[in-house]
Amino acid sequence: MTEYQLEIDTRDEKCPQPVKKTKQALKDMAEGEVLHLMTTDPASEQDIQLLLGAVKDELLEKNFQDGTYHFYIKKL
Repeated sequence: MTEYQLEIDTRDEKCPQPVKKTKQALKDMAEGEVLHLMTTDPASEQDIQLLLGAVKDELLEKNFQDGTYHFYIKKL
């Protein structure tokens, strides 16, 4: 499992909340820190990819386990 400094739990929240909370968290994080995002919204898979393309941070790992998407994002 990837180590992280901040975790955001947006399970049971719908778009755009997971993306909005991810964007705000990344803005406040220091370079090199890793964010762990948990969400159950299937749209987040595509939405997070689009967000990362815009902000240029790095997706380290993505998986789906027990109905939850897990994203590990490194602030660049």
